[in-house]
Amino acid sequence: MSKLLLSCKNIHKSYDDMPVLEDVSLELHRGEIVAILGKSGSGKSTLFNLLACLDTPDSGQIEHHARVGYMMQKDLLLDWKTVQDNIALPLLLRSVPKDEARATAREYMPVFGLEGLEDRWPATLSGGQRQRCALLRTWLYSQELMLLDEAFSGLDALTREALYEWLLEHKEDLGLSILLITHSIEEAMLLADRLYILQGELPSRLSPAIEIPRIESASSPEQIMEREKLRRQIRDGLIG
Repeated sequence: MSKLLLSCKNIHKSYDDMPVLEDVSLELHRGEIVAILGKSGSGKSTLFNLLACLDTPDSGQIEHHARVGYMMQKDLLLDWKTVQDNIALPLLLRSVPKDEARATAREYMPVFGLEGLEDRWPATLSGGQRQRCALLRTWLYSQELMLLDEAFSGLDALTREALYEWLLEHKEDLGLSILLITHSIEEAMLLADRLYILQGELPSRLSPAIEIPRIESASSPEQIMEREKLRRQIRDGLIG
């Protein structure tokens, strides 16, 4: 089995005596995309904050075996910095010399679909371009493990689909390992190797891991029917 990058065991979290998460456990290994699927108000953001070390659990254990970069729904680009300087920011914060940080940003911009945008300002970019900038910046901070919190939910459908295709195309050559927080069944099933469902009223618990099979042939009725059956099971688990 590939290297374990992230694990949490028996996590509990409350706010003002209101339980939010109860006995949450999960694992993510190198090369995986794992999705956490849940309705609004199910504790997704609370779990994300715990896994990103932005908050601490009341009890339980979280272990990171890799540097963690995280990206939220808002791209958080700095309007007063050019695209390349926004992307280079995590390297500069690690005291990488400015010329070297900029060169690294420029090296990967074509891979992320950003070629020719080095000296543009964030305000001149499309929504998809801004998210690609934020994604590259997150990846440069940590090429081992990225946490994405509803990172694509604010995009229009066509831009979102293009980013999905890009992620799947480059998952292996970039060595992407991702924990994806989402409320979209379609997004989770398209991108994830396996998923967990945050179930029930608060406090939420995680379902057992659900493996997501890949469709080998888009023309195979059996595979399409199996995938649709799984989608209904996931939907029922989400509603239930």
